[in-house]
Amino acid sequence: MLFASTRNLLHRVGFGAALTHGLAGDGGLYTPTEWPQLAPRSDSADLPALALELLQVFVAGDALAPALAAITREAFNFPAPLLMLDAGARLGVLELFHGPTAAFKDFGARFLAAALTRARRGARRPLKILVATSGDTGGAVAAAFHRHSGIEVAVLFPKGLVSPTQERQLTCWGDNVSSIAVRGRFDDCQRLVKQAFGDPALRERFELSSANSINLGRLLPQTVYYWAASLAIRREHGEPASFVIPSGNLGNATACVWARQLGAPIDAIVLAHNANRTVPDYLQQGVLRPRPSVATLSSAMDVGDPSNLERLLALFPDPERLRGAVRAVSIDDESTRERIRIDYRRYGRAWCPHTAVAAEAYQRLAPNERARGRWVLVATAHPAKFREIVEPLIGATLTMPQNLARLFDRPSSCTEIEATLDALSSTL
Repeated sequence: MLFASTRNLLHRVGFGAALTHGLAGDGGLYTPTEWPQLAPRSDSADLPALALELLQVFVAGDALAPALAAITREAFNFPAPLLMLDAGARLGVLELFHGPTAAFKDFGARFLAAALTRARRGARRPLKILVATSGDTGGAVAAAFHRHSGIEVAVLFPKGLVSPTQERQLTCWGDNVSSIAVRGRFDDCQRLVKQAFGDPALRERFELSSANSINLGRLLPQTVYYWAASLAIRREHGEPASFVIPSGNLGNATACVWARQLGAPIDAIVLAHNANRTVPDYLQQGVLRPRPSVATLSSAMDVGDPSNLERLLALFPDPERLRGAVRAVSIDDESTRERIRIDYRRYGRAWCPHTAVAAEAYQRLAPNERARGRWVLVATAHPAKFREIVEPLIGATLTMPQNLARLFDRPSSCTEIEATLDALSSTL
């Protein structure tokens, strides 16, 4: 299997090279050149086995193929439970926050770390990974790569625009992980990373890669939990699953679309955005207008120019085709707050602000559509990561997961810079 740039289908590389490069030389994102129809036989509850079966087609022929079983065991060593919220099993929640940093990005980050560590053995110089984060990505990548030999990580986050718990996750590592607070927005962090990749001087100094969802190694493993959940629903009810996904940079959403493209029994895909309306407006108006991001309660989704829209447009190159593949809705902060309150009373469950955006998007579906489908809310982060927001709304104290609590025992440090390439270059 080869992977092509979204900007030049003739630019093709193998699996390991796509992971190491992160971004194609022309600035495009790597996508599969083939979409085989898969029919996995593994138990959907056995995530490592299912991941091995699903991903081996993409790794076949690559130097990493013999290590894939070990890589999937490392990456998928915690569960992704699918829990039903109603008696008729018409609505469920896919909990993706049981990993080391209590966010869905742990799956892809751990897969990428396990794969790149093996791919880099014997390399002459360290790999420098640059990662821009609006909250959860940086913590997951830092945890996954911490103390992996031959790899250095620089995490860029917008100063003052992540939750206190998220900031702790970004700044408590040290060793081969450095944290950089950028005076700007997430879009500035993402812009700096892209500029760094295109800067000849930096490319001369370092071998650069990325661990954002622009990296193929983040996206492919995320297809696995969509396969697992949709296969479980089909086995139990004989029907496909429909997903409502909190969406920002569109990596998680693209993984769901890719799973369906590969044959997973998935029906509707609803992209739940916050006040950053670039994608909902594009689907509604047919004109793409990237814009500066707006700060919201659901900070990890504060993206005004989502990178993975380029991958979706590679599959569905005009608004009409994309409308046939996904829907998108924008939810404001007050509706997010109210959904957290209502669903805590209704289900006894606390949502993080991102999951609450998805829950509100589900409630806005037509009643007959909700009654007809098998719907799954994608819970992308543990609510305790946003306890400053959630606890006052539900009137209760959240229990901090042990994996998060232990991070507060570590010292924290970061470097603060202006949002310029010169400032970043002098820090690296």
